[in-house]
Amino acid sequence: MNYPKQVWDQLKNITANEVISALERDGWSHDESGGSQRIYRKAASRRVSIHYHAHKTYDPTVLKHILTDIGWSVKDLKRLKLIKPEI
Repeated sequence: MNYPKQVWDQLKNITANEVISALERDGWSHDESGGSQRIYRKAASRRVSIHYHAHKTYDPTVLKHILTDIGWSVKDLKRLKLIKPEI
């Protein structure tokens, strides 16, 4: 997913707790955990692995991979209140 710079500027300080909260609001459910990895599932075939450290932010590369795996569009990020609706 290629997001505009203004979207990345808002996402750069997102924490694992915020990503997980948004996943759950979007209908994903916790499937399993192992160490610092948490697996979330949506429907029968969609799975995503979230590297979990409660209040830490993600490196931009890791965040990009997570968001690509989840498949959220800019519209989804706004709907889930991860970015401001003005963008």
